[in-house]
Order: sequence, then C-alpha cells, then structure tokens
Amino acid sequence: MNRTFAKYVSLNILGMVGLSCYILADSFFIAKSQGAAGLTSLNLVLPVYNLIFAIGSMIGIGSAIRYTIAKTRELRDADNYVFNSFFFAAAAGLIFTFTGLFFPEQLLRLLGADDEIVRTGTAYTRFFMSCGPLFTLNYTANAFVRNDNAPNTAMAATLISSIFNIVLDYILMFPLKMGMSGAALATGLSPVVGILICSLHLFSEKCTVKIKPCIPSPGKLIKSCQVGFSAFAGEISSGVITMTFNFLILGLAGNNGVAAYGIIANIALVTVAFFNGTAQGSQPLISRSFGERNSPDVRKLRKLSLLSAFSIAAVLYAVLAVFADGITTVFNPEGNTELQNYSVTGIRLYFTGILFSGINIVGSSCFSAVENVRGAFTVSLLRGFVLILPSAFILSAVFGMNGVWLAYAAAECITSAVMFAFMKKEY
Repeated sequence: MNRTFAKYVSLNILGMVGLSCYILADSFFIAKSQGAAGLTSLNLVLPVYNLIFAIGSMIGIGSAIRYTIAKTRELRDADNYVFNSFFFAAAAGLIFTFTGLFFPEQLLRLLGADDEIVRTGTAYTRFFMSCGPLFTLNYTANAFVRNDNAPNTAMAATLISSIFNIVLDYILMFPLKMGMSGAALATGLSPVVGILICSLHLFSEKCTVKIKPCIPSPGKLIKSCQVGFSAFAGEISSGVITMTFNFLILGLAGNNGVAAYGIIANIALVTVAFFNGTAQGSQPLISRSFGERNSPDVRKLRKLSLLSAFSIAAVLYAVLAVFADGITTVFNPEGNTELQNYSVTGIRLYFTGILFSGINIVGSSCFSAVENVRGAFTVSLLRGFVLILPSAFILSAVFGMNGVWLAYAAAECITSAVMFAFMKKEY
C-alpha cells in the first residue's frame, strides 16, 4: 500500500506543480510582451479562470468519487456517472463560451477594467472563455483517468499540456508577435492536449471506465457536486482571498504592499499545488477502500495523507523562511527597499499558515473520498470564506500589515481544529 500511495501522490504533485508553473510563466510572458496593461487584464479575468476550474473540478472529481465507490460496490448505474459528468461539464463550459463570445467587454468592465484595459484584454477574454468546455472536459477526463488506476497518464496529461502552453505562449507572443491573442490561443489549446492524452487511456483496452450514453441526471449531478464541493471551494477561495487582501493592503501599505502580496500569492500557487497533488493522489485509493468497506485501509491511507501534507509543509516553510530575502530579490529587480521589507516579513509570517492549510486541503479531500459531505463542506467553507475574511479584517485592524500576513495562518489553524473534531467521528 505504501508504494502505491507514494506513486499516486508523487505523480499528482508533479502534475499540479507543473500546472502552477504554467500560470507563473503565462503571467511573466504577458507582462514582458504587453506590460502593465496586459498583466492587469490577465489579473482581472483570473477569477473567471478560477471559476471555470472550480466548476470543472467539482463536477469531474465529485463524479469520479461517486463512480469509484459505486463501481467497487458493483452498483448497476455506476457507469452513468461517467457520461453524466462529461455532459454537464460540457454544458457548464458552454455558459462561459456564450459569455465570452458576446459579452467580453461588459465582463471586463464588471471586473473593474477601464477603457485601456478593455482594449487590451477583450480579445484575450473572448477567446479564452470561448474554450470553456475544453477546460471543464479536461478536468473531468483527468479525474476519471486518475481514478482508473492510471496516475501516470493523468500526470502526463497535466504536465505535458502545461509545458505545451508555456512553449506556445512564447512562440505566439514573441516570434509571431500575436500579443494577447497569442496568449489566449495558447491557453485555449492546452486543454486539448490534456484531453487527447487522457483519451489514450479512456479508449484503451485497459480502461474500465465506460462512457455509455444515458439520459442526463440532475440528481446524479447534485450528488457528485456534494462530494466535489471541497475541490470547488479550494479553487474559488483563492480569488476571494486575493481581492480581500488587495483591498486591505492598499489602505495599509499602498502599491508596494500590494506588490509584496503579489510575490507571496505567486509563491502560494506553487505551495498549494503540493497539497492539491497529495489530495488528488490519495483520493482514488481512499475511495476504493471505502467502496470495499475496508475501514482499516481507509484510516491508514488518511493518516499517510495527513502526515505527508504536514511533512511537505514543514520542508516548504523552512525553505521559504531561510531564503525569503533571496526569493524576494528575484521578483524585485529594481531593489525597492520598502517592497523588499514587506515581502520578506510577509513570507515568514504568511506561510506559517501552510503548516495547517496542507492538512486542511488533504483532510477535506479525505472527507469527500468517503462521501462525508458535511465534513468536506464545513472544512472547505471555513477555510475558503467564513474564517479568512473576518481574520483578515480583525487582525489587520489590530496589528496592521503583520495582522494581514497572519490572517491566513489564523483561519487555517482554527479550521484544523474543527476538521480533527469531525475526524473523531469518522473512520
């Protein structure tokens, strides 16, 4: 079991870290090619990107969990979860397509864009959102492949599509000088690569996942979304936290404070990828054991998952705390002293939260894997919205910028206490 666990988790961590690096590269290329206006356009539509990923992961991961458990228990309608997932993932993606094709300017203005940003970002927004079904279907395909004993293929799909995006980004934006349209084209085509790689497994003889057409079932969708909500909350909460922190920091420290948070937020993308990889790697194994009603294996796998998350968090924090000054310098080529000080202090305080957030992300996934909707929903809601917002406002009022940095850790710490209380009643 330990070797299987290590294989699943390590491959998913590699895939998720690759995905986070693609996001960083996308931001870097757009900033280099289009300057501040291009980067602002990208940042404004990032919450929409988060929403597409959140819906895709909720439907895909939730359906894969329900399918795995139903298949293990040999329920007759298990295969219906597969077609149901692909149907509703595509339907959800089409809503974004419609919005992107007909209302890109209005969406940008709603998100706060002025005339210059609308001119810069309209083409990017239109094309990127028109590919909505590709993103949601890619997430769904990846979830089913991972749950069908093919973590290598799932990892390869995520990693290769990310590398494809980075390379195509560079080619289209610089040698071909396509600007924001080139960035949008690269982003929109990358999930096609992921889907094609997943299809190598889904249509192979080894695959046990059967995509059999059936009448779409809203009931099955709801059941899937219940256990997939933790994945949804994990994706969407980052947008809420970013907007809240930007608002508070702007009033406390101005643009240099916001820039410092930008550095921290970019690093956080990579740290969270480690925990998402751990969660997504352990979920199929836990769901399978739960479907077999093998409580000892469920408990062992959950313990391995939580210990892995905490160990990874401890190593990451040690690295970040020791090298905070050097890391900041990479993002601060102009040598802005105020930005340097804010960022170094921020890294050392903010990332104390990963000691708790890692086990919260994994713990929430463990709840979902055993169909504990209440536990998964509670943990996701607490860490994503309920605790982080009041923590940020209260601690910033008392401790200023240090309070903002510590709000993340405070919210995650309280969430951990609640999560372990739930686990005492669980397997």
